[in-house]
Amino acid sequence: MSKWLITILFLFISTILSHWLPFSPFFRNINTLIHEFGHALVTLLLSGNVLYIYLFSDHSGVTMSAIENGWRLIPVALSGYVTASLFAVYLFRAYCRGRQKQGLAMITLIAAVSLIFFVRNEFGVLWLLGFIALNGLFLVLFGPMLRNVYYLLIAFLTLEESVFGPVTLLIASLNDPAQAGDATTLSSATAFPAWLWSGAFTLFALYCAKHALQAFVDNRGRRRSGRIQPAHYSD
Repeated sequence: MSKWLITILFLFISTILSHWLPFSPFFRNINTLIHEFGHALVTLLLSGNVLYIYLFSDHSGVTMSAIENGWRLIPVALSGYVTASLFAVYLFRAYCRGRQKQGLAMITLIAAVSLIFFVRNEFGVLWLLGFIALNGLFLVLFGPMLRNVYYLLIAFLTLEESVFGPVTLLIASLNDPAQAGDATTLSSATAFPAWLWSGAFTLFALYCAKHALQAFVDNRGRRRSGRIQPAHYSD
């Protein structure tokens, strides 16, 4: 069986299992946070101005920015889904290297920066406060084993959302190209249709997911063979 097929099957099975967890909706906003933070970061790097970020209870979000028209719109529009996919890979690689504390600290830092400088709607602020507090508990009070379980929950849910977000965008771009978010923005700034951009996001997300899951599987195999210590003991 090809690695691509294994990746897709693993994502579907993981998604079905995770939806049984009553608290999983809370953590699905992490991917939205990373997505919008990516937009904000690239906007600032290109000398734009981030007006605000809104995070919503349905796991959607919006970043309102002011930036000069022209080529700058392209990297800003690209940055959301690309950042989310790359961050999911980072979480798994950090896990495989036994750096769960570092990964949690990084997510917490992004949440704190977003809370202070960007997020301005009530739900977004309350969610960030709760998420930062929960991360603090696992970083400071709980032991390596519980922290490891918590970290993997975040990593897998973030990975799922980083893939199914672009898939949802692809469906939207096929049904109504004018309402396809970042793909619509890219379509208006280039000569390529929205479905092509959303398809590219989907392929990139699957590529990142394949590498993230391969790293996880390889790490589990090395642990079983006794060549490395279990990841949750190396914090």
